[in-house]
Parts: sequence; C-alpha cells; structure tokens
Amino acid sequence: MIDAQGQRRDIHLKGSGPTPFSRGGDGKAALGPVLREYLMGEAMHALGIPTTRALAVLTTGQTVWRQDAQPGAILVRVARSHVRVGTFQLFAAADHSGQLRQLADYVIARHYPDLVNQDGRYMQLLSRVCAAQAQLVAAWMSVGFVHGVMNTDNMTLSGETIDYGPCAFMEAFDPDTVFSSIDHGGRYAWGNQPGIAQWNLARLAETLLPLLHTDSDEAVALATDVINRFPALYRREWLAVMRAKLGLQPGTDTQASEEEDLALIQDWLAALQGQGADWTLVHRHLCDVAEAAEVDASAASAASNPPGPAHQRLFHGLAAPAALNAWLPRWQARLRRNPVGQPTDWARAMRRANPVYIPRNQRVEEALAAASDRGDLAPFRVLLAVVQHPFDDVPRQVRYAQPDAQKGYRTFCGT
Repeated sequence: MIDAQGQRRDIHLKGSGPTPFSRGGDGKAALGPVLREYLMGEAMHALGIPTTRALAVLTTGQTVWRQDAQPGAILVRVARSHVRVGTFQLFAAADHSGQLRQLADYVIARHYPDLVNQDGRYMQLLSRVCAAQAQLVAAWMSVGFVHGVMNTDNMTLSGETIDYGPCAFMEAFDPDTVFSSIDHGGRYAWGNQPGIAQWNLARLAETLLPLLHTDSDEAVALATDVINRFPALYRREWLAVMRAKLGLQPGTDTQASEEEDLALIQDWLAALQGQGADWTLVHRHLCDVAEAAEVDASAASAASNPPGPAHQRLFHGLAAPAALNAWLPRWQARLRRNPVGQPTDWARAMRRANPVYIPRNQRVEEALAAASDRGDLAPFRVLLAVVQHPFDDVPRQVRYAQPDAQKGYRTFCGT
C-alpha cells in the first residue's frame, strides 16, 4: 500500500496459518509473542531506531499449543519491505539468475532509487546495505538491544529491525548477554552482533556475485573488498552513537579526536565490566553528573572531592566503583574541550540520547501474562504508553525504570 507520505509499505499477517515457508509448523502465533512484537517495535520506533511496526494485533479465538495452551493471535506487521538477505539466498540457491537480477533491481528501485540504471549498481547496492546495517546495529548496541536471532532471514535490505521473537534489552552491562533459549553458545550475544551482521552481509554478497562481474574471481574480489570495509563503517557509527551518549562533540582535529574518543569509550566499557551497572540507568545518571556542579572549570579529579548526589546515583549499587572513579576526571576534562555549549547544554543533549525507559524484562512479562492468562490488556497499554516516550522522566513511572532483580532471564520465539 501507499501511505499518506507517498511511501510504499508492505503489510504482512504474521501467525495467520501455514504457508509454503512454515517448515511443517502450524504457522500460527500466540497472543503473548504477538503483543511482544507490537511493544518492541513501538519502543524501538520511539528510540529513533529503524524498525518494522505493528498496525494491529487481532485475536483469532483459536487455541495455539506451545509449552501449553495459549490464545491465538495475528500480528498485522508493516514494513518498508519484507525483502531480506534470506530472500536473495532463496533465489540464488534456485539458480534463477534472471529472477535474481530482477529482485536486485526491484530493491534498488524501491529503497535506493538514485542507483537505478547506474553502472555498478549491484556493487553500490551491497555497499548501501552494509552502511544501513552498520548504522542499525550501532543503534541497537547503544540502547542495549539484543535481537536474539540474527539469521539472514532477519536482516532486511531496507535497514529496518525485523522479527522480535526472542529479543530483550540488556540490563546489567555484560557484552556476553544472551536471552534466547536456543542460543546456547552465545552466537547472538550483545557484543557479537556487529560480527554477525558482517557475516550475514557476506552471505548477501555471495548471492550477488553473478551480478557483480562476469569473471567469478573478480566478482569475489569486489565483494570481499566491500565486506572487509564493514568494521570501519560500524566503528564510525558506534563512535557517533556513543559520543552522543557521553556528550562528546567532535573536535577540529578529526583523526586525533576520533582516536581519543574511541579510547575513552572503550575505557568506559572496561570500567563498567563486572560492576553490575544497569546499561540504561548508568548513562542516564551520567547526564546528571555532566550537569552537576562537579563539572566545573577546574581539573580536580572526582576522587579528590566529596561525592555529590549525581555521583552517588552513578555509583549506587556498583560492585567496585574505583575504575569508574578513575575514568570520570578524564571524561570531565574531555567534556570541557567540547567546541560549544556548557554543562547544562551537554546534559540536555545527552538526555536526548539516553532513555529513561526501555521495555524492562520483568514489566514485559507481567504485561504479556496478564493479557494471555486473564485477558487483561490494561498493564500492556500502560507499559506501551511508557516506552512510547522513553526520554521523558516521569516520577510516577519510576517502577518502569527500575532494573529487574531476576537473573537468568530467557526468551522464546513463540511463533
């Protein structure tokens, strides 16, 4: 369909029954997982991260059997398109070279129209998809999002997040965070997502080889060059999102500033490692420290001053804050070298990059259980309203910002 802005949208019914791609399953969905996808898509959209969204959730009146009997439902999903890396693999595996070219031209016309009829457009298509995925995954990482099942069928050519089956948001910082019940080896852990994205893009490149060059060796060389540039693309996007979270403005000496800021970011992660620090709240509390009187014109270290309320909130609950205490003066000194603005300006900008609210695991489970077990949608609607405004700190909503005390949280695909 064409929306009010003239943008073409695909509408997909998820959980409506068997299709040729159901792999022998019933093709149906339960209410809980469908509501989860609705909630996560809206949360990601509010966070400014490209995503498919839900137009509606429909109950079917049927019983769907998973671990137990659950009410059936259908998700009406809306996307810029549902073409994924797996779509290209399907055509490439069938050796339909003419249809593969047709598919590539369709994607170019729909998502990258400036490339239409250009020489080298298939090479440019691969480069554009790599750039879109670098930006997308960096955005995931910045908010602690763990997709959970990053296979090639869950990577869109449009650069949108798709399929929220076993996903969840990291709370206590740990690069090895995994939620999916079937990810026993940590393949899709938070810290592995950039590498998995590159692996998926390499699979896309393999399908495009016949379109890149008539000589197979030359085609492989061209594709390899694009894929090998992905880490640099990702590093640029990661630097951008983390600069925003830490309030760092680029300096005039671009190269030196990038290297210094990347080192500061890496040391920040190292200081958080093993502390049990909540990824969302520790960044939000850092906004308070940026704005507090402790960030002043002097270069005195935080360790030499009595900790104020902002520091106390930042350090609260940490296992061993010494490493973080040593990092803070370096960060404060770097803030003072920002080209423009004052601490209040920097803190205001940081709060636009650091949410108060994410879909906390415990709150999500409570809302989905109420809907599935009792037919009560009220908790879901309240939670949905909260995550649709993730940057607005509302005192009466404090329970939605609190970390989950539950350990070993696991998610399931459910469809």
